[in-house]
Amino acid sequence: MLKTNEAFSSFSTDDLRKTRDFYSQQLGLRVSDKPEGLELHLAENSTVFIYPKPNHVPATYTVLNFPVDNIEKTVSDLRKRGVRFEHYEEKEIRTDAKGIAHTTGPKIAWFKDPAGNILSVLEEK
Repeated sequence: MLKTNEAFSSFSTDDLRKTRDFYSQQLGLRVSDKPEGLELHLAENSTVFIYPKPNHVPATYTVLNFPVDNIEKTVSDLRKRGVRFEHYEEKEIRTDAKGIAHTTGPKIAWFKDPAGNILSVLEEK
């Protein structure tokens, strides 16, 4: 029943203008304005919807992951565009000076959008 329908993910923001600018200018994604919010256009027919919410609370987990071929280059390029990467020094997760965690899984670096939602870029080993 549902497997024949295109699904999409969504999350909230507290400022559509800042969010649109961040995703389009800093991340370089195509963003469309919709009556109810913003639509991010990702690979092929994949989209993510971002809606305004007056009592928005940032997600405490990663809401969107971007697989990349070269995490070092991607992090460097995004830093030049003003993206600030998170740094963790926890027992389970430690990031290097660039904000990249070299785990037993993929290399991963986390950053936040203007609403505080957590995003990542990751490189499979």
